[in-house]
Amino acid sequence: MFNESDAPQPPKVLNTPLEIVANLRQLLDSHDPLIITFHERSQRFQSYVVDVDRDSNSVALDEMIPRDGEKFIENGEPFRVEGFHDGVRIAWECNSPLTITEVDGHRSYRGPLPEEVVYHQRRNAFRAALKLSQLVDVTLDGTHIKGNGALRGKLLDISATGCKMRFEGDVEERLQLGQVYERFKAGNPLGLVDVMVELRHLHFEERINTTFAGVRFHNLSGQAQRKIESFVYQLQREARRFDKDDY
Repeated sequence: MFNESDAPQPPKVLNTPLEIVANLRQLLDSHDPLIITFHERSQRFQSYVVDVDRDSNSVALDEMIPRDGEKFIENGEPFRVEGFHDGVRIAWECNSPLTITEVDGHRSYRGPLPEEVVYHQRRNAFRAALKLSQLVDVTLDGTHIKGNGALRGKLLDISATGCKMRFEGDVEERLQLGQVYERFKAGNPLGLVDVMVELRHLHFEERINTTFAGVRFHNLSGQAQRKIESFVYQLQREARRFDKDDY
């Protein structure tokens, strides 16, 4: 169903300052969101790389969202940082105390560069877009959804590892990047029920009053995985047939 080139690549461990700085600068320049998790704690926090200083061998992270994660930094608790850049997972451990500073009214946390960074090229899964006339109804729900009721929207595209969807209006306040939601459903012909998903991207487009969300499937059952791969394969075949009809 998938080419060998789509297979997951083993993670690499980068441990030279040059490699580490280059990858942290990619996260900085692209403003890629980071997920921060403290050891022994289940809550996740969002941040960004806001500065990489090769001269002082230091890196600064933006104020955490939600802000209450700052007290764990004040306590000197170690944490893991995880970001994604063009499908590559870039992660590291922070075991050193950080200095909380404020520059031009913006709060940040500065500490030494990590001694090593895990660089993991994930599966380059084929992502199939759905035609506007065939958009599948989706529901996102779970104990961590804020506000009343589930979110209902449309599936825009899907791969073997995740999907993108849209919701009417601004629902950014109801969701949290990095959070796992345990009740994602997708209507027929996909037919998924109560699949766990992890929120990876979230963006409200004011011009069209629509929120776009990207999720990664989490702990899929074999049956759900087969349903998804079959659906993606079907969309892939239809796309190829459509391309041929264009000539």
